Amino acid sequence: MIRILGIDPGSRRTGYGVIDIAGSRIAYVSSGIIRLPEKSLPDRLKIIFDGVSEIIEQYKPEQMGIEEVFFAKDPRAALKLGQARGAAIVAGVNAGLDVGEYSARSVKQAVVGTGAADKKQVQMMIMQLLKLPQSPSEDAADALAVAICHAHSKHTQEALGNTAKGYARGRHK
Repeated sequence: MIRILGIDPGSRRTGYGVIDIAGSRIAYVSSGIIRLPEKSLPDRLKIIFDGVSEIIEQYKPEQMGIEEVFFAKDPRAALKLGQARGAAIVAGVNAGLDVGEYSARSVKQAVVGTGAADKKQVQMMIMQLLKLPQSPSEDAADALAVAICHAHSKHTQEALGNTAKGYARGRHK
């Protein structure tokens, strides 16, 4: 069994989702949101780092997937999102996790079957795939989708005989 933490980073809310993978079976463990107060960006980055570190300590995942920065109309928003991702990635790497980055399109493709899926479609598929009684919040559903995408990517790489551990961008190395 492999435990995977998925992260949907944000400078206002960071979603997280934890799943267990055993062969082709996926099981829900936990999900939620790290809510960030109206504070300075450095203070919010510390909250993200501490929050992700606490989740890692509590659930003890072996691997982590995180969504890549998408292109935003506002460059300042994209930079803040990148910094939020950085805080979460450092928390994962500090804990010795195998970290993979995935584009939003790849995550949607892995979960819904199309890279153009909307947030409601992702939520519905997460409910079905993980047999949840109710839909998780958008941020938590996105994080669970990242974890599932990471699991599919890791499973494919292992099937191909590539089991290198470490940081991967876009797909697992």
